[in-house]
Amino acid sequence: MTPRRVDRNPISVYQRKAKAARRAGENARCTCGEQNPDALITGSKPKVCFECRNRSEGKNTTEKHHVAGKANSPITISVPLNVHRALSIDQLDWPTETLRNPSGNELLKIAASIRGYIDANQYLVETLRSLPELLEKLAEKERRKAGGK
Repeated sequence: MTPRRVDRNPISVYQRKAKAARRAGENARCTCGEQNPDALITGSKPKVCFECRNRSEGKNTTEKHHVAGKANSPITISVPLNVHRALSIDQLDWPTETLRNPSGNELLKIAASIRGYIDANQYLVETLRSLPELLEKLAEKERRKAGGK
């Protein structure tokens, strides 16, 4: 039997996304194409994402992300700023006891590590999902350009 992914609290997720969308504005998008409202800087005109702002200011466009949350592990991964925003917001949907882990419970540390891995892996899968089709289209275009060989 294939295990089902436990979905986050759908009401909380909807509320958080709706609030972020209102903050960003309708059809808000950075010139780089980023349209995730959480990655767009509130009040910027024209709209700009965190990565583009830092790039234009000559600052780092990546940050260290505590995959299991700071309270659970010192281990970090380097991720683009916009991705860090999304992964950190995903952590808000974890059980508070797991994320904050005030007692330092080892089982909760493991649970947080697994949740963090799932979130990061899900992001990678969603990011890479469209690449095979894009590469196949490019291969077809090259084949036609070469005369069908």
